[in-house]
Order: sequence, then C-alpha cells, then structure tokens
Amino acid sequence: MRAITADARIAAEEDIPMDDFPRFMKCAENRIATSSQATPGVEGYVFDGADGSQMAFWTCSETASSAPHAHEYDEYMIVVQGCYTLIIEGRRIPIKAGEEYFIPKGVSHGGEVVAGTRTIHAFGGRRAERVRK
Repeated sequence: MRAITADARIAAEEDIPMDDFPRFMKCAENRIATSSQATPGVEGYVFDGADGSQMAFWTCSETASSAPHAHEYDEYMIVVQGCYTLIIEGRRIPIKAGEEYFIPKGVSHGGEVVAGTRTIHAFGGRRAERVRK
C-alpha cells in the first residue's frame, strides 16, 4: 500500500519506492529518546494506544547490532525497507522488506540491522520514552 501524497503518487507511477516515512509520522513531539533505543544509529518515533500499547517507526542510518533483550509484552514487527536479522536463541532470522515477525513476551531477542532499513513495531506494552524538552 502506498501513501497518497503528491510525491508518493509520482513515485508510485514511476514505481520508485519511498525512502523515508512521511513527515506527519516524524513529529518532533513523538521522537524516541536515545536512552529508549536498543540499537545505535536509529531514529525513532512512537505513538501510544489507549490500552498502553505502542507503535514505533524506526529508520536505521548505520549498520548496527542490538543487544539481546526481552519484553514483558508481545512485539510484532514488519520491515518496510532493507533487512533486519533477528537473533533468537542463536538462530539468525533475516527479515526483509515486506516480511513480518511476531515475538512473544519473555523471548530474548537481539538483531543486526543494515543501514537504510526502516521498520514498524507494535508493542503490547510501553516500550519507548519520548525525548524530553
């Protein structure tokens, strides 16, 4: 599904992929604090659900790794662009653009991300804190 903006409409007509999330998704008030990032070189934005869940949108500017960690809630992710290699119990699971993965609560996971990768994550609980001004 493509965004319905003039730039996206032109990109869709020319079959050119979007290389960034739309501006409305990158509101400064929703920027994730560096202390809430599990991976270095990542820019993220978060939106809160009424039930305490969160959606996060991340863009990785450099190839990097995230240390193994676990959450007290489920996580769902989809790679929009690039590749994120999920690492669970030593098993490497490459997730490429258009692919998704569900991580049950309590499962330790880490990963490796390639520069330019964009991902969307849904968390069944509060995962990220915003930048404080």
